Amino acid sequence: MAGLNDVPFIKGLAVPSVCALIIFLGYFSQFLFHYSTSLEPGPPSRRETIIFNTLLFTLWLTYYRAVTIDPGRYIFKDRVIDADGQRWCNKCAAPKPARAHHCRHCARCVPKMDHHCPWTRNCVSMTTFPHFLRFLVYTNISLWMLGYFLWQRFSKIWEHRKLPAYLGPSLSGLIGLSLIAIVNFFTTVALGIMLINTVRSWVFNQTMIEGWEQERHEALMDKGPKDWWDITGPDGEKVRFERLEFPYDVGFLDNMAQAMGTRNMLMWFFPLGGNPTIAKDGTGSGWEWAENGFNRVEGLWPPPDPDKIRRAARGWPAANRDYAEELRQASMSTTEFKAEFLKRKADDEKRKRHLMAELEEVDDYDMYDDEEYDRETDQGLGWVNSDGDRLRDYGVDEEESEAEAADEDVPLAELMRRRKVLQRDISDD
Repeated sequence: MAGLNDVPFIKGLAVPSVCALIIFLGYFSQFLFHYSTSLEPGPPSRRETIIFNTLLFTLWLTYYRAVTIDPGRYIFKDRVIDADGQRWCNKCAAPKPARAHHCRHCARCVPKMDHHCPWTRNCVSMTTFPHFLRFLVYTNISLWMLGYFLWQRFSKIWEHRKLPAYLGPSLSGLIGLSLIAIVNFFTTVALGIMLINTVRSWVFNQTMIEGWEQERHEALMDKGPKDWWDITGPDGEKVRFERLEFPYDVGFLDNMAQAMGTRNMLMWFFPLGGNPTIAKDGTGSGWEWAENGFNRVEGLWPPPDPDKIRRAARGWPAANRDYAEELRQASMSTTEFKAEFLKRKADDEKRKRHLMAELEEVDDYDMYDDEEYDRETDQGLGWVNSDGDRLRDYGVDEEESEAEAADEDVPLAELMRRRKVLQRDISDD
């Protein structure tokens, strides 16, 4: 499901498609039940109609809120501040609080990001999770009630199966009933699975991304030191791994109250119920999260990713940067910078022609399959869980995560120097 975020056609039609599905199942079915007189046991009762349409109203309301509520953003008082040992987001140029991830669709760090949902075109996050859960609850109840209506009519058809055909339902009514039943079945299965997974995340206080991280960590620990004994960080020091417990599961009632933003259970499923908000003072809700104390110290989650550490150690960006050259280029005029760029481009073309000439001299030269390389490289970037998902499939910006891994072991003095340079640049502007 998450991979649908990358399909432009679906991105544009996702919300209209969901609305069309609701109209088809919710209102076309009622039209069929009321006006196809050959379908027994006839139209639903007045009470059933009121209940069903009330469910549809709550479904529309909760879906609207799941789509339109902002997934949250972090606002810092100063443009550039000291990270003070926290994770740093290179895309936002700001600290990244615990449980936050940079969404490549929302283009910002999202608090307690669960995943970016293609069908709401919005992130399921700390602020939108309650509305997303309510939408799934009311949608599933509506689908179950529609399934009950369908069962009533199909049971009557089966009961009268031995009667002459002209005494049974009309062909158009039977086709319409069958189409509704097929669509309702697959929609119920899909959204039922989604509801189960969402309730599990709610009860255990674990987002889909954190579940992915935990599965990766457990797989790494089960393999033992043979998979990571040789890992060194960008500074050349050995990286040691320890088994971590998921720290944010603080008891199922506290987990559920934290996710819904209130301990009042009556408000948890109220269609107009609220949601947690991000504290504006930089501490508290959205910035800090209670931990269960099962780990050696707090703040160890997420566990380190050995693949990212290996790649960072092989090519640490800060180690190869020429800051003097960057300052020299920054002082150039537009004309000088363009001329130097064209010169570098010409030199690159010359080297490329020279290399190709050497390759053409080899008789048994094998043609290289760029597509195969891209596919293998793409599969090799990052760990894949048992469902075949990578972090990218949940909407996480993996490029930002790669840069973050490379910066984790940058000396503090260097990080401070970068912040000061950036702050000077901003003040000059």
